[in-house]
Amino acid sequence: MAVPSATSAAVVPVPEPATLVSANPADETPHARDGEARAFAQVGNTVFVGGSFTQIRQTVSSSWTTQRYLFAYDRTTGTISTTFLPVLDGAVNSLIAGPGGTLIVGGVFKNVNGVARRNLVALDPATGMIIDTWVGRSDGGTVRDMVLHGNWLYVAGAFNWLNGTAHAGLGRLDATTGAIDPTFNINTSVGRHGTSMYAWTIDVSPDGNTLVVGGNFMFVNDLPRNQIALIDLTGTPSVIDWSSERFVAPCASPTTFVHYVQDIRFGADGSWFAVVTNGGAGWPSAYCDVLVRFETAARGSGQNATWTNFTGNDTITSVEVADNVIYLGGHFRWLNNPNASDKAGPGAIDRLGIGAVSPATGMPVNWNPRRSGGSALPSGASSWGSTVPVLWRGPDGLYFGHNSDGMGNEYHGRLGMFPVSGGRTITPRNPPTAASGHLYLNVGSGELAKVPFDGSTLGTATTVTQANYTGAGATWRVDDRIYWSRLVSGSPTGSRIDISMFNGATIGAPWEASGYNDWFNPAQLTGAFFLDGRLYYTRTGTNNLYYRFFEIDGNYLGATEFSLPTTGVTWSTVRGMAWVDGKIVYGATDGSLRSVPFDPTLAPAAVVDGTGATVIATATTELTWSTPSIFFSVQ
Repeated sequence: MAVPSATSAAVVPVPEPATLVSANPADETPHARDGEARAFAQVGNTVFVGGSFTQIRQTVSSSWTTQRYLFAYDRTTGTISTTFLPVLDGAVNSLIAGPGGTLIVGGVFKNVNGVARRNLVALDPATGMIIDTWVGRSDGGTVRDMVLHGNWLYVAGAFNWLNGTAHAGLGRLDATTGAIDPTFNINTSVGRHGTSMYAWTIDVSPDGNTLVVGGNFMFVNDLPRNQIALIDLTGTPSVIDWSSERFVAPCASPTTFVHYVQDIRFGADGSWFAVVTNGGAGWPSAYCDVLVRFETAARGSGQNATWTNFTGNDTITSVEVADNVIYLGGHFRWLNNPNASDKAGPGAIDRLGIGAVSPATGMPVNWNPRRSGGSALPSGASSWGSTVPVLWRGPDGLYFGHNSDGMGNEYHGRLGMFPVSGGRTITPRNPPTAASGHLYLNVGSGELAKVPFDGSTLGTATTVTQANYTGAGATWRVDDRIYWSRLVSGSPTGSRIDISMFNGATIGAPWEASGYNDWFNPAQLTGAFFLDGRLYYTRTGTNNLYYRFFEIDGNYLGATEFSLPTTGVTWSTVRGMAWVDGKIVYGATDGSLRSVPFDPTLAPAAVVDGTGATVIATATTELTWSTPSIFFSVQ
């Protein structure tokens, strides 16, 4: 994971409620053979599938039927259409449900139903017949991607002409008629590493104001824009002052990976967009084999990601954003894996070819169907392939197209769908937001001092017995539970993090947090608190305030440690921390308790200024604030 830049560090996304689709693929979807599924669209109750496949069948026991590149099926029953039978002579890369009940098709074909229609055509979704009045054409090359916003159809690919008009890599059509929009004069140019130029992937923000494009170009309208660019659509379209050096340097092999931006999607409010890449080794110069988030409003050169999620040099080929979840597909084996190449490093989380992450942190959530057929694969099926060309959120679920036949330990030949039905909601968790409550302090084995605290002064302490809270080190409260570190002999690191429910009266029986106790040593923590998807902490032998991303849904800890800019606080003396109403309340080796304002959005300026620190209490014979196990609770 990359260190946030000065441009992006001040953006601290806050986790929001999210809805995950089911991890169990729908059983009724049909199957394709050879090649791959690359595109989906839906018109009425009919799902359309495009790609490079050559045969289809209804079920595992059905005979294969030749139907190349494009077919349709009923989304409720999965029954393949016997009336939609277009004949194309090349692969389909993109599908759009167009206005007036049309199906717009883009790809690598020259003829449709025996009629010349190079790479772009509108079809009747009932019959597959050409809609002759739709005049959109690509005069050469290929159409790689399309996006519809309002009545504008944005087209990207490896072409130099649209509708007989010079357009290099990008164009905009009237979606109803197919007529070219002459005001959209945005052109990509100069292919990387001496190859032909092309635009590979595009998306348009939900408000229609911004287009993001990725490909193997080096310039857009003669401005340096290596592999990725933003276009302002609010008036006459123009190139935005936004660029990143992270796509300039080559990845592992510039001849193999002439471009490594594979797919792009905006978030629901358009304020950010996600980019996925392939490419192998290349970090830290380049964003290779990684999912990254950029902020749409950022301006200037040298843009770095808000966060990154590295696979350990495995390819990500597709991304979709829906319901506050980022879904990604490819032939990766792990996520949260920046510390190793082609193997699981410290922090790696198993995600075989498909995963879901939080837009706020980039950390995986607890959704792991795995791109595997297990024992369900029939004879001749492919258990693993190199790409997942498309993830598409339809009205009823998340559709996937790939070049293999297994998903969720089931047979799904080249395509399938994870239904919304059977999914679940993720509710973000945080520490208490109240300004007053109680500070808890470990004062002995299984004993806590419970001290009323109004944000500035302490009340009279009482001692409460908590038999389950033993051997506790750094402790932090999250919603209805507490986490704490403790020493454990025989564990890989000599310590672990335990979790317990806490209702303000009783600390329940703890259970061990999974996923990081085999590599992370929490015994080093001298104080910790959780806030908005980050675990902030101090640790032995250092004088910094650190954080790691921490996904509560699954209890996954970020594999990279970040340090924050601060001034005026000696973090090496901190013993115990809590977040209370915008301030860090912390103990120290001198036994005193202090508070200091905390604002992580101030970076790269100091997020903590020690000149604003206040002494709340000094050490007494009854109470000494010099233990890592301090936490705050309302109860």
